[in-house]
Amino acid sequence: MHDIIVVGGGPAGMTAALYAQRNGKSALVIEKNGFGGQITHSPKVENYPGTLSMSGNEFAEQTLNQILAQGAEIEFETVTGVRDEGDHKVVTTEEGGAYECRAVVLATGVKHRMLGLEGEDELVGEGISFCAVCDGDFYAGKTVCVAGGGNSALQEAILLAEKCREVVMLQDLPFFTGESRLQDVLFARDNVRSLTEVKFNRLLTENGELRGVEILHDGQTKQIPCDGLFVAIGLIPENEPFADLADLNKFGYFDTDEQCLTKTPGVFVAGDCRSKFVRQLTTAVADGATAALAACRYINGL
Repeated sequence: MHDIIVVGGGPAGMTAALYAQRNGKSALVIEKNGFGGQITHSPKVENYPGTLSMSGNEFAEQTLNQILAQGAEIEFETVTGVRDEGDHKVVTTEEGGAYECRAVVLATGVKHRMLGLEGEDELVGEGISFCAVCDGDFYAGKTVCVAGGGNSALQEAILLAEKCREVVMLQDLPFFTGESRLQDVLFARDNVRSLTEVKFNRLLTENGELRGVEILHDGQTKQIPCDGLFVAIGLIPENEPFADLADLNKFGYFDTDEQCLTKTPGVFVAGDCRSKFVRQLTTAVADGATAALAACRYINGL
């Protein structure tokens, strides 16, 4: 039996494993795809304290090596649920695994909602981005498009408008759904223009690099040249299998605060999967540390 099982191998999950091991607890990380989570889509990370520049993949690899060196174990399986057996938990997987532990940290992360265009996945990190804070500097003085019209899209565009030559907002609805205050701030900028009731047809590429997007607008096919495309049409948490252990808000995120606690003793949450205002690498690792230390206190009876 492990002391702590961490569900998810993103920054929050790996940090939880690191803190568990360094506090004398055995940790198993179960990850269904690959370690690193969403940060692996960032070709250059320059806002992580103490590190001038690194790629998201470098961060993932270094952190994985770090937790393995501390003695953490890993399994590549898809977790389907957690059974609360009182004094211990049982983590079950699609592959038939059943792993026992004293405490669980759910760091299931989120996935970005995509446009569904051909070649989109291959361009993530190579012209398609999701985070202006992370990647906006790469497009300073250039033209970018932002897909979306909610608060997240507007906030991303406001940041980009401070750096980019031009920001083109592309919204599929007849209107922008974000707060009026954000719209006033954004559309007061001379370098911002918008198109609504847009249908995305395809991505325009040259030599494997993004060169623009083709859209259908006002019954006409139009090509919008751009150097980058920021997709901000929503995030998808995958927390439903654990709804009996931890409350979910109306958006499907774990409804908990910075303490990372749930309604189930011995079950904790960390990272982008929980309700929060800021989703960054720094906040994910902070959650991982908080959840792991809370799990250690629980195991120690404190």
